[in-house]
Amino acid sequence: MNKLKLFLENFLVYGLGGVISQIVPLIMVPIVTHIMPNTDYYGITDMSQTIVSFCSAIALMGMYDAMYRMFFEKEESEYKKTVCSTALLFTIASSFIVFLLMIIFRAQIAGAFYNNRNLAYVVYITAMSTLVGATNGIISAPTRMENKRKIFLITNTLSPVFSYSIAIPLLLAGHYIIALPLAYALSALILEASFACMNHKWFSLGLFDKELLKKMLVIALPLMPNFLVYWLFNSADRLMITHLIGIGASGVYAVGAKLGLASQLIYTAFAGGWQFFAFSTMKEENQVQTNSRIFEYLGGISFAATMFICALAEPIYALLFDQEYHGAFIVSPYLFLAPLLQMLFQVAANQFLVIKKTWPNLFILAVGALANIIINYVMIPKIGIEGAALATLIGYAMADIICCIVLIKMDLMVLSTRFMLAVLITGFLLVMWRFVFIHHVFITLVAAVGLSLILVVLYRDDVMRIVNALIHRGDNK
Repeated sequence: MNKLKLFLENFLVYGLGGVISQIVPLIMVPIVTHIMPNTDYYGITDMSQTIVSFCSAIALMGMYDAMYRMFFEKEESEYKKTVCSTALLFTIASSFIVFLLMIIFRAQIAGAFYNNRNLAYVVYITAMSTLVGATNGIISAPTRMENKRKIFLITNTLSPVFSYSIAIPLLLAGHYIIALPLAYALSALILEASFACMNHKWFSLGLFDKELLKKMLVIALPLMPNFLVYWLFNSADRLMITHLIGIGASGVYAVGAKLGLASQLIYTAFAGGWQFFAFSTMKEENQVQTNSRIFEYLGGISFAATMFICALAEPIYALLFDQEYHGAFIVSPYLFLAPLLQMLFQVAANQFLVIKKTWPNLFILAVGALANIIINYVMIPKIGIEGAALATLIGYAMADIICCIVLIKMDLMVLSTRFMLAVLITGFLLVMWRFVFIHHVFITLVAAVGLSLILVVLYRDDVMRIVNALIHRGDNK
């Protein structure tokens, strides 16, 4: 199959799955916030997910990516099963240890994350979510590695529907604190059981291989700090808002992040199709050029989409949310673009993984994370939640810039002049939006359309090639 078709088909199918999995939460946010009496409850719910993401990163220890990398190392079916089995048994052990530690230190965790030790009982639920979520990542991986896209679509349809079918009755009954965390945990458990039934042939206790585990840990362990740094990017702002302003402000920030999380529709499409594409084509002769073009394409999509969010954020929040959440619109463009910059970093940094050198990722991300934390401390007391969102965006931008410079010097990446021009134009328009026409929807829409047209002109040959690939995607099947 043509490489362009391979990437496009995975991107589109996983994108549809991403839309399905994210559209239900996006639709439910106004409903959930309307049911909850105040912003504190949504802040607690969002912080629960922050705990799960942090502890899951520790439990997985980078094993998911190491499993993906080693799976495509050889073609033998027995070898692939050995990779999956070794990764699962290791993750079960590490996840259970993290689960026990969360139970033991539940009061300290509640104090650090919720700023309230009386909420220690909520940590029981987040511990269960961590245990299930970490192992679920490994158990579901063969479905993606085999590129079974229909199954992906079905599971992404059912999971959020089931989750909110549990959460809404609990919310209506007044269980505002535990409703969503418990619903997430139960939904994840059912999803894991489903994948266990579908993928059981890939896992066997007898195939655990200590020597292979050592090789996988060489790849995985340097990645674990990377995920922790990612967590700092995505969650340190919430922690700092909670302690510097209050859990209610964190709830408003979380609602602002929800529209920003619309970018997860793009990011999920990328993540779902990317790993299969990246590792299945990593030995191609023109791999560097292919990877660089994808980086530019995704960058252009990200820039154009962000400008439309700038235009639509304020009217959307005025229409859908209660007055206490209206101010959340200001963080949406920043938090929409930030995950997309993370996506671009992963595209670029994949080159380090291809050559089996994952340690540069850590140092580059650490610089961005440090900048993020410093800017948070300076800006949150001055401009509130906007300062936190801006800090996240700047941190990712710094990481992207440094990563690209390093890879270009290593001859592992090539960026065109047209992409640099697109970056400059986008930066100029974002500054103009914030300081000149932030409350002018029509002008911002014109700017968004104008940027989109500029990008199409700059990449007109590539656009035509992609359109032709989509039109003729049924060929050679």
